[in-house]
Amino acid sequence: MKIVTVVGARPQFIKAAVVSRAIVANGQDVSEVIVHTGQHYDRNMSQVFFDQLEIPEPRYHLEVGSGSHGEMTGTMLAKVENVLMEEQPDGVLVYGDTNSTLAGALAASKLDIPVAHVEAGLRSFNRQMPEEINRVLTDHVADLLFCPTDAAVSNLNREGITRNVRRVGDVMYDAFLYYRALAEEKSEMPGALELTQGRYKLATIHRQENTDDPEKLRNIFSALGELAEAASPVVMPVHPRTRKLLRQHQRDVSLSPHLRMIPPLDYLDMIALENSAQAILTDSGGVQKEAYFAGVPCITLRAETEWVETVAAGWNCLGGSDTCQIVAAFEQTVAGRPETRPRFYGDGEAGKRIVREMLTRLCR
Repeated sequence: MKIVTVVGARPQFIKAAVVSRAIVANGQDVSEVIVHTGQHYDRNMSQVFFDQLEIPEPRYHLEVGSGSHGEMTGTMLAKVENVLMEEQPDGVLVYGDTNSTLAGALAASKLDIPVAHVEAGLRSFNRQMPEEINRVLTDHVADLLFCPTDAAVSNLNREGITRNVRRVGDVMYDAFLYYRALAEEKSEMPGALELTQGRYKLATIHRQENTDDPEKLRNIFSALGELAEAASPVVMPVHPRTRKLLRQHQRDVSLSPHLRMIPPLDYLDMIALENSAQAILTDSGGVQKEAYFAGVPCITLRAETEWVETVAAGWNCLGGSDTCQIVAAFEQTVAGRPETRPRFYGDGEAGKRIVREMLTRLCR
């Protein structure tokens, strides 16, 4: 069986590493062709992940780069289609909710090639988010839907999608378990930044709904400034998109001297910082889950989350983009840190289940 995997963004590299490792372990029954769309092209957001996570080198680099959503998706769609016509795979594997996800799914479905979607069924119920549109459309053309949680399965059922839906667990949990040990062995964080365990907050911001709205951006950085202290700074690896928009709005956004802005980190360093943080403030879905896996309180800088289980369990609080609300959410979540973490996300074997299901459903 030949699978074409389409990836383009940092979170997808991490997820793909899990399934690629399971494909290799399976032996000769499955071959994989990796297509990198180039949606993330900064080295710290792209190639370093392939190197560090030991993902097989992509056979195709489409080098799409940045642009509007329509421009990016259209260019990817045309280029992925050319690859699929050349490779003639048994299935196309896509991850998550990016423009690369949708382009890969559309290109395959129009060529009558089965689509397998990892992280199917996630919903924010906010159609103003480009990611929500991408994941909904991908689910409705997918032939195999790999859900991380029971909630994701229920979301699909409500939309009338019941065929070939599989709850396999979360590949991000597989990745966290596997790479946490490597992070402890190889990463020099947090010591390399002269940080003390439990005496700093970690923040990430990259979603369009926050970065493209000057008022939200100002409010979020005002909250980070209130939470940052000399003895307990806020450390923020800055996404290239966020750095660009901060420069555009520098007159309106106040940056605390105790907010330490650093370049994007590789995965092992990021896990090491997450493990040792007092709390994490983020608009990233992946980082929300990694906070939960690490047992670190999380404040989500959005009004909703796809990972509703983390909120229900008390480890995650929705802070939105209001300064006072974010600060209050931080105080509430840190003070109310629960004693237990239910195992919502499986047992660390999601990658193996995905490969088994593809072999069963996609072999001609």
